[in-house]
Amino acid sequence: MRYGFVIPTGDPRTVAELAGEVEEAGWDGAFYWDGICVGEMDTFDPWVVMAAMAMSTERVRIGAVLTPPARRRPWKLARETVALDHLSGGRLVLPVGLGALEDGGFSKVGEPTDRKVRAQLLDESLEILTGLWSGKPFSYAGEHYRLEEMTFSPPPVQRPRIPIWVVGAWPSQKSMRRALRYDGVLAAAAGGGAESPGVTPETIHEIKDYAEGNRAETTSFDIVWEGQTPGEDPEQAASIVRPYAEAGATWWIESPWTPPNEPDDLRIRIKQGPPRLD
Repeated sequence: MRYGFVIPTGDPRTVAELAGEVEEAGWDGAFYWDGICVGEMDTFDPWVVMAAMAMSTERVRIGAVLTPPARRRPWKLARETVALDHLSGGRLVLPVGLGALEDGGFSKVGEPTDRKVRAQLLDESLEILTGLWSGKPFSYAGEHYRLEEMTFSPPPVQRPRIPIWVVGAWPSQKSMRRALRYDGVLAAAAGGGAESPGVTPETIHEIKDYAEGNRAETTSFDIVWEGQTPGEDPEQAASIVRPYAEAGATWWIESPWTPPNEPDDLRIRIKQGPPRLD
């Protein structure tokens, strides 16, 4: 099990400083988020912020939880990710999904909001990203995107590609098949709603069995889940995480999305360290 920490608040300089503290405290990943205009939240460009995070760290994985390619141009995203992978020395991971429609970067600027269309754009974008990352001549003709032959140089530091984590809504076969084509799944439960238990350890176990039985590639595959643990009570923190680890999760992302989560609050939890199971 590896442990990441989402830093949802703070100006870019503060976020970069907190990323350094995440590394010092023994976490394995320092994560930001990707938004354009979400309510009254202070919002900064994730690629600029993550560049600062990369320069403030040496070991931890970095990434934005999560990027919706449906509102980005995939060739521009390919350039941004390659630049950040080089800047970080090969530590970038790319978590992707359909995105949250409460972000004004969809409805308020005329981007597609239909779920089916966003899913199509996600699929095409991932094919284009991996094709351009190859560093070889690449062209593409899809329903939404068309590229004449281009060769992107340099390729990412990481080979065969920058790891891609895809939201997978269990037990949706289409959603899970998409995730299995790449390098990890951000676990979610299909349907949701007030009566849904959401993602449970049993969900993680079922995703693990499905991945082992249906994934064609032999490279490693991450199963990612997120939540919050009480840093002041290591035994309780471990008891929260352990069932997910035993079910097959490979990453626990500490995710303080809601208050109290100002930088000083985050700093306290960061320094308490990850919820170790040993």
